[in-house]
Amino acid sequence: MWCGPVGVQMAGQPWEIDPGELVFGQRLGMGSFGEVFRGEWRGTEVAIKRLLEHTLSDSSMRDFKAEVSILSRVRHPNVVLFMGAVVQPPELAIVTEFVPRGSLFRLLHHSKAVLDPSRRLTMAIDVTKGLTYLHRCKPTIVHRDLKSPNLLVDRDWTVKVCDFGLSQFLSSTFLTSRSTSGTPEWMAPEILRNQQSDEKSDVFSLGVVLCAQHSMGVVGAVGYGGQRLEIPSDLAPGVQQLIRDCWKEVPAERPSSSQVLARLSEMKELAPSQIMKPANRG
Repeated sequence: MWCGPVGVQMAGQPWEIDPGELVFGQRLGMGSFGEVFRGEWRGTEVAIKRLLEHTLSDSSMRDFKAEVSILSRVRHPNVVLFMGAVVQPPELAIVTEFVPRGSLFRLLHHSKAVLDPSRRLTMAIDVTKGLTYLHRCKPTIVHRDLKSPNLLVDRDWTVKVCDFGLSQFLSSTFLTSRSTSGTPEWMAPEILRNQQSDEKSDVFSLGVVLCAQHSMGVVGAVGYGGQRLEIPSDLAPGVQQLIRDCWKEVPAERPSSSQVLARLSEMKELAPSQIMKPANRG
C-alpha cells in the first residue's frame, strides 16, 4: 500500500477514482511531470493532471504522493478543490475542480483582460487568505512553489492556490532541505541556497507575486547577493513597503501570512488610486 509523507494510505481511500470514469477533453498544458486536461468525472467538469508513465521516477512519485496527501486534507475557498485521484500505477492522476479563467500568470501575460487596482488588490487578498489557511493547518503546510502560474482564477475572479507537488508538512521547527526544483524567480534566498526553511519562505514568494514581476536574471543576486527585484513605481508606498518586508533576508523578520493579510485588508479601505495605478503586468 502507498503511504503519504505522514502515513496516509493512498489506495482504498473514499476519494480514489477509477480511471475508467474519467473522460479526457482538451489538453490544457504539459510539463516535465505530465499533462493537464480539461475533462469530466461523473458528469462534472474537472481538471485532470495525469503523470506520464515514463516520468514515474522516485522524485515524481514522491511529489505525487505529497500533493495527494495534502490536497485530500485541505478545504478552503482559496485553495483548489480536490475531487479525487487515480493511485494505481501506471495510471496516476490528480482530479480537481476546473477553474475556467486559468492561471493568474496567463491572465497577466497572455490575456486582454485588464485587472484594475481594486480587483488586483482583491486577488492579492485571496492568495493571502489561501496561504494563511495553509500556514495555520496542524501541522503547518508550506507550499514551497508559490507563484502566479500556480494561482488559478475562477469565473468570479476568485483566486485559488494550486499545485502542491513540492509542498511539505512542517512537523518540526524547519523543513528538511530538498532540491530547488521549484521556480527560482519566485523562491526565497534560503531555498535558493538549499538552507533550512519554513512558512516564511512562502511569504517571500508572496512578495514576488505582489510585486507582479519576475526575472531570471536576478536569481543569483537574490540568493547570494542580498539583492531584490525592482518594485514597480506605480505601487503605493504602503504596498511597496509590504513587499520589502516580505523580502527581508532573515525569514524571522518577515511578516506572517496573517500579518500580510491584515495589512492588505486595511489597504482595501483606501481609494483604488491610493493602491496602484491600472496596469497589466505580473
